[in-house]
Amino acid sequence: MKEEMGVGIIGAGIICDTHAREIREIKGVRLVAVADIVEEKARTFGEKYAVDWYRDYRDLLKREEIDIVNICTPSGLHGTMAIDAARAGKHVIVEKPMDITLKKADAMLEAFRKSGKKLSVISQHRFDLATQQVKREIEAGSLGRLVLAEAAVNWYRPQAYYDKDAWRGTWELDGGGALMNQSIHTIDLLQYLMGPVESIYARGSTVAHERIEVEDVAVATVKFKNGGLGTMTGTTSAYPGMTTRLELFGTEGSAVIENDRLTHFYLRAKEEGGKPVNLAEAGQPADETGVSDPAAIPGRSHREQFIDVVRAIREDREPSVNGAEGRKPLEIILAIYQSVKTGREVHLPLTEESG
Repeated sequence: MKEEMGVGIIGAGIICDTHAREIREIKGVRLVAVADIVEEKARTFGEKYAVDWYRDYRDLLKREEIDIVNICTPSGLHGTMAIDAARAGKHVIVEKPMDITLKKADAMLEAFRKSGKKLSVISQHRFDLATQQVKREIEAGSLGRLVLAEAAVNWYRPQAYYDKDAWRGTWELDGGGALMNQSIHTIDLLQYLMGPVESIYARGSTVAHERIEVEDVAVATVKFKNGGLGTMTGTTSAYPGMTTRLELFGTEGSAVIENDRLTHFYLRAKEEGGKPVNLAEAGQPADETGVSDPAAIPGRSHREQFIDVVRAIREDREPSVNGAEGRKPLEIILAIYQSVKTGREVHLPLTEESG
C-alpha cells in the first residue's frame, strides 16, 4: 500500500472547493489534478490549488498516481463517470445523489463489485457529532420505540442559482429539485436514524421559480417498517433561507437536530428529580449550513468522510457510506416523485421509477 494516495477531482463547480480544502488537510493524501469540461473552470481551479487540470475527465483517469477519484459533476453524470473510474482501477467518492436513477445506481454497484475498488457516496452529515450521538443512543435503546419523525429543509435559492447553469432544475441532469439536491442529506438521516421506509405519500410543485422543470417545494408523509410515522418537507423558496431540522420522538426519549446541532435531547433514564433534562451539548459550535448559499457549506464532516474512505482502502473494508447506503435515500426520493406523479401511496422497494 502506498504511503501517499493521489486524488483527482472531476467537476470544478460550487462544492469542489469544499472538497479540495478538506482533502489537503488529510495526512497521506495529495490532490493531483482536476477535470472540468469548461476549460476556464478547470484552469482556475488548477491554478488555485497548483494541480494539473484537464477538460476531459478520461485523461485524468489515465494518471497512474491517482488512486481516488472525487466526482462533483451534475448528478445525471455521476454514474457514467464512476463506472469509468472503476474500470480504470480507481476508488471513487461521489457527491450526492449517487445518480438519478436506480438502474444506473445498480450498475455502479456492479461495476465496483467487479473492480474490487471502493465506492463511497457523500453523506457527510452521518459524521456530524450530533448525528453520531443520537445514533448511539438509538442503537442502545435509550429512546425506546421510535414513533414519530419530522424533517424539514426550508432553504432558499434565488432564480439566479438556476439560471447560472443550464443543467440546474432539469430532470435529465439535476434529477430533481429541492428534494434530490437540497434535502437528500436530511432524508438520508431520517432513514438512517428511524430505519427502513415502508411507504410514502407525497405532493410537490414548482411554485416560486421560473424556467425549471423540477419541484421547489414538496411534502411527504412516511410510514416506517418499525411502525413509526414521519413527515418530510423540502423547499428552495423559503426566503431568506431558514433552518434544517430533524426531530425524532420515542417512548423513552426525543432528539432535535437543527442546522447540524443537537439542540434538544431528552432521555427518560437521565431525568433529575423526576423532571426531564435537556442533554444537548450547548457548547457545540454552530456552522453555516448552506441554507441560502451553497458555497457556505462547512467541511469538517466532509473531511471525516474522506478519512473514513482512506482508512477503508488501507484496511480493505467497506466505507461507512458505501454504494448500498448511498442508494437508500435515492430510492426514497424516487418513491416521493412517483407518488407526486401518480397521486398514490408508493411502497418500497420500488419496482418502477418515476422522473
